[in-house]
Amino acid sequence: MIEAAMIWNEPNNKSHWDPEVDPDWHRFSHMATLAADAIAAKNPVITKVLGGISPIDPAFIGRMKDHGVLDHVDAVAVHGFPLDWNLWQIDEWPKKIDEIKEVTDLPIWVSEVGVSSFGAEDVQLWGLKRTVELLRGKVARCQWYSLYDLPRSWEATTRHREAEGSSYYRHYYMGILREDGAPKPALEEFSRQTPNLGLVQWFHFEDPRLDEAVSWMKRLGVKSVRTGLSWADRFRPNALDWFDRQMRSLEDFEVTVTFCFTPEHRGIAPHHTSAPLVPEEFAAFCSEMVERYAPGQDGSSISQSVPIATVS
Repeated sequence: MIEAAMIWNEPNNKSHWDPEVDPDWHRFSHMATLAADAIAAKNPVITKVLGGISPIDPAFIGRMKDHGVLDHVDAVAVHGFPLDWNLWQIDEWPKKIDEIKEVTDLPIWVSEVGVSSFGAEDVQLWGLKRTVELLRGKVARCQWYSLYDLPRSWEATTRHREAEGSSYYRHYYMGILREDGAPKPALEEFSRQTPNLGLVQWFHFEDPRLDEAVSWMKRLGVKSVRTGLSWADRFRPNALDWFDRQMRSLEDFEVTVTFCFTPEHRGIAPHHTSAPLVPEEFAAFCSEMVERYAPGQDGSSISQSVPIATVS
């Protein structure tokens, strides 16, 4: 069910990790190493991926190498949004990939790339076409973000929210489907690029879009899907029921699951960006999820007979 496990999401982005409490990245490195080893102990076949970085910064990957993290993972990932958030142009994609290749021999994944329709839906269509042209043959995997626009009544998972100005509101226009499920022009072009082009779709806790999303992904010919299981959500009532439903729904795809988001009561600061007080607890969460959802040697998926460690 889980083909790959990604350790955190955009750790070098202030919206997902607080550098003020971890300026030299020792806390993150220690946590990532523990998590990678915990995942491997439960299933050594799963591909372990260092959480996709944004911005694309070879110095950060170099620091992870110096801290020994890259010795414990099988691939590194990058995220790029040059038409929306990054300070470089879309034609620089090959250069950005080459910069990472200079500091590691590990396979490189573009585990999140997208273009918002914030300004115009035709811009998103052009951006999808150009992105595929630029990245074809350059990386081991490429996954488009995302299937759905974020509903305007929801909050985007980012640290500073409306203080980010228009950058914040671009989060709401990243889908190839509008909030109401209507297709945008980029949807047809996306379908021409599958199954080589994968898809990213984050599902919120008890997300009502899950079944419809699965139907759309199958219709579009998607093979590879990246999503997330939130450590913070693990503490909600009925968390495992929701996780079970989400992972069962995705069992026909090659799933990369991202483990991230610190529970407020388990971080140094009460925020999802915070370093955990006890990094071993995050590793235990990763271990629990892999034990529960990674296919066993007998080909089973969700096992109700295997005792699951209690997260407390």
